[in-house]
Amino acid sequence: MRVAVIGAGMTGLAAAWELTGIDNCEVTVYESERRAGGVIVTEHVQGFVVEGGPDGFLAGEPELPALALELGIGDQVVNQCARGTSLWTGKELTPVEEGRAAAILGIEARSVEVAAGFRSFAAGMGQLVAALSQRLAGALRIGQGVAGLTRAADGWRIAVTGGSTHEADGVVLALPAYAAGRLLEGVGVSHARLLAEVTYLPSVTVSLGYRADQVGAPLTGAGFVVDPDVVGARHVVPLQIRACTYASQKFPGRAPDGHVLLRAFLAPGDGDPAKAAHTHLAAILHLRGEPLWSRVFHWPRGLPRYLATHRDQLGEVRQRLAELGPIAIAGAGYDGAGVSACVRSGREAARLIARSMAR
Repeated sequence: MRVAVIGAGMTGLAAAWELTGIDNCEVTVYESERRAGGVIVTEHVQGFVVEGGPDGFLAGEPELPALALELGIGDQVVNQCARGTSLWTGKELTPVEEGRAAAILGIEARSVEVAAGFRSFAAGMGQLVAALSQRLAGALRIGQGVAGLTRAADGWRIAVTGGSTHEADGVVLALPAYAAGRLLEGVGVSHARLLAEVTYLPSVTVSLGYRADQVGAPLTGAGFVVDPDVVGARHVVPLQIRACTYASQKFPGRAPDGHVLLRAFLAPGDGDPAKAAHTHLAAILHLRGEPLWSRVFHWPRGLPRYLATHRDQLGEVRQRLAELGPIAIAGAGYDGAGVSACVRSGREAARLIARSMAR
């Protein structure tokens, strides 16, 4: 059985890993970017562990620890250290219930789930991507995007950017909803255009490194969120800060001894995000001097948001896919936006394809 996984974000990697455990299954993973992992990006800067995307996962979710055990890195899962979140009122930082903080940030999770805390990996979330990429090295086709998908006599014909075509018995589309929709419209899935209605919100994150003696205010808990009521206040610079994680307190090993790592979340806008982030943080946390370094990550299409009709529309698309044969969609645009949800979605899609081809 030949299965093509289109997309090597966490969803696609999880789907491919699941398929490697099936007898007589040959897996190929196509990824248009020059690296795997999608929005999971971990960089190591001067002894700091810098996350460009998600920095962890809910502690109560079993999918990532289970996957880590299978990959032999189960001992690399780390627990959250500092707990608690503050609210910046425009004048001071005050404690806030973590469920409310999550809601302000648009995190879809129950208060009890957030209260259980988060977990990550010792070397950052990229450690999981690296482990998967290493185990799937023979299957990964990095820098090879898929331009088209058509039905073939015994399965699917995949047109790869650059002109080549490949045959597959089954396909897992592990792409953002808008990209999957374009490919599915080409094979006659009438409801595929509905997938474009899943909105992916833009975001900007800025990580900044400081010496501990540059921080004048006490860093209490894991960070703070900004009260929505102060957004747009006159004293706020145009590029508005929405939240800040005290990354070096949240998880172990994120900064060298005697240093602090801060991660600011900003609304997209004009100007230099690193300068805006430092300006805000300097006022709130009484920072002295300039950061040792800064790193900006732009996500023009970041976290998906579902419409009220999402579940019904998704059901219609999947019903049509079931009529076409071994093809499945998976990822943050469908079944939940967290990393754990992506792993679960990818593995379930892989099992669906396996069952479909076994008939």
